[in-house]
This record gives sequence, structure tokens and C-alpha cells, in this order.
Amino acid sequence: MNKIKNLADLRDLKDKLQTKTKLRDKSENPEQMVQVKVAMATCCIASGSRETMNYIVDELDKRNIDAVVTQTGCMGYCYAEPTVEVIMPGKEPVVFGYVDTKKADEIIEKYIKSGILVEGIIPVNYKKIEQ
Repeated sequence: MNKIKNLADLRDLKDKLQTKTKLRDKSENPEQMVQVKVAMATCCIASGSRETMNYIVDELDKRNIDAVVTQTGCMGYCYAEPTVEVIMPGKEPVVFGYVDTKKADEIIEKYIKSGILVEGIIPVNYKKIEQ
């Protein structure tokens, strides 16, 4: 841990700890919030998913959108990396492909804020097992 040398260092540490605490608190009821899952396997990272995830986290925070952003392993859509899954409360998950920062901005503005679907959705190729 770095030594705290001034008030700015102390504020930075406080902000980092509050962010971690906020994420932990949000994770208790994620189904009631917007969930964003960014694929972060090796192929995903090589395609730019780290930049995409950082952008999404920063922009959701700047726009005061209450969401839980997590990383996942490979989603199986390597041809369309970076991939991002968005789950709106009460709706089925939607997976977007080729998500760079420009596409991430469009997803936030149109889909997350307004519920308007945008180009780039990867069709679901599986069925859920109903019990």
C-alpha cells in the first residue's frame, strides 16, 4: 500500500474504497439493476475488451446510471469480440458484438437509458431449460 503523503492521497484512497464498497452493496440484488457483463477472456482482451469495460464503467458512473458491471470469461462469440451482455431488470439478456467505445456509448445512451435496441445484437443460439 502506498503511503499517504497529503490530503489528495487520502481523498484518492477514500474514493477507491467507496467504489469497492458500492460494488459489493450492489451485488446483493443485481436482478433489480442494470447488469453489464463484459467478456474478458484472452481473445476478448486482445480484441479491446479492457478498453471497452473501462469506458463502460467510467461512463455509467459519469451519467449516474445505477448498474453492476462485471467481467466474464469467453462467451463463445470470438468472431464478434469484444462482446458485452446487458441485462435490464425484468428483461432477457441481450449480447452485443464488436463493442468498441463508440458502440458502448450508443448502448448506454439508447438501450440502457431509453430501452431502444441498437445494431450489433448477437442472436441467441441456445434455449433455456424450463423446470
